[in-house]
Amino acid sequence: MSASIDLPGFADPVTEAQATFRAVLDAMARPGTIHRAGQHLAAPAPLDGATAAVLLTLVDHETPLWLDAEAAPARDWLAFHCGAVLVPEPDTACFAVALSLPDLARFSAGSHEAPEVSATVVLQVPALASGTRYRLSGPGLREPEELSVTGLPPWFITQWQQNRTLFPRGLDVILCAGTMLAALPRSVSIEEG
Repeated sequence: MSASIDLPGFADPVTEAQATFRAVLDAMARPGTIHRAGQHLAAPAPLDGATAAVLLTLVDHETPLWLDAEAAPARDWLAFHCGAVLVPEPDTACFAVALSLPDLARFSAGSHEAPEVSATVVLQVPALASGTRYRLSGPGLREPEELSVTGLPPWFITQWQQNRTLFPRGLDVILCAGTMLAALPRSVSIEEG
């Protein structure tokens, strides 16, 4: 058992989980907008406050969770505080935590009959509001939205376009950095610029 298990979860679980859930919902409804979460959370290394808050809010014993190797040091904390069932294979996960962009094709994209069973990738990046600029358009946006992200690889756009062609199937991505988060629902179009 790691020392990180001694770190508490939310100090006020109901209020903080509700606030984080609202932030995620707003981020999904308005892709590319930045919201706050996890400001008062002592997250276990290597997770940021927003990443830990999203996981405390959305993951439980009924939502299999996959961690990339970089996020593995938080395994015990997530198992204890979320009751998370950790799975070794990405294609069996409902949620995934990654500190660098994984191959999105490795995750379940749902089916035409049940697109809602696709995975959600919680991707921790070095920064939001700085870095490469992306132009988002589609549902939830009256006008294109710009989002700057530090840490996405050059092939991100290609992977996202492949993911989007699966619609209504496909993955949703929640980007987290520090205490900020933004969402990329599968329906949004993304271009660099």
